[in-house]
Amino acid sequence: MRYRTPLTTAAGVATFAAIALTGCGAEDPAGAPPASVSPAPRTELTVEVRDKPGMPAVMWTLTCDPAGGTHPRPQAACQALAAADRPFEPVPEDAACTQIHGGDQTARVTGTWRGDRVDARFTRLNGCEIARWQKAAPLLAPTG
Repeated sequence: MRYRTPLTTAAGVATFAAIALTGCGAEDPAGAPPASVSPAPRTELTVEVRDKPGMPAVMWTLTCDPAGGTHPRPQAACQALAAADRPFEPVPEDAACTQIHGGDQTARVTGTWRGDRVDARFTRLNGCEIARWQKAAPLLAPTG
């Protein structure tokens, strides 16, 4: 007489397959992604803005995805950063810039943007720097 193990019957194979596939790629009941999926790179920035050199800085923190921190308008700042093309890249040294003074404001942004380290300085000393400041304005001057 031949004995059948539960895995040799159709019902046994179906049961084994259901058990084996129960956890594959599914989210847990709390909605967390599977352990094999890494989270999106974080954005965690500190923003310091000075109206004039030597003046005290106004400081904010900003996180994106989800937007938060002490920044007065975190959602607008995160949207501006998402839309900007390389917002923290400095003006190239060989750039031809108009010699227009846009003000004495300076800013420094440090931290992590999309998982990359950031240490960027902003000024309004010429046309190129003014344009760069304007691209990041919701981050640097959220109230004005």
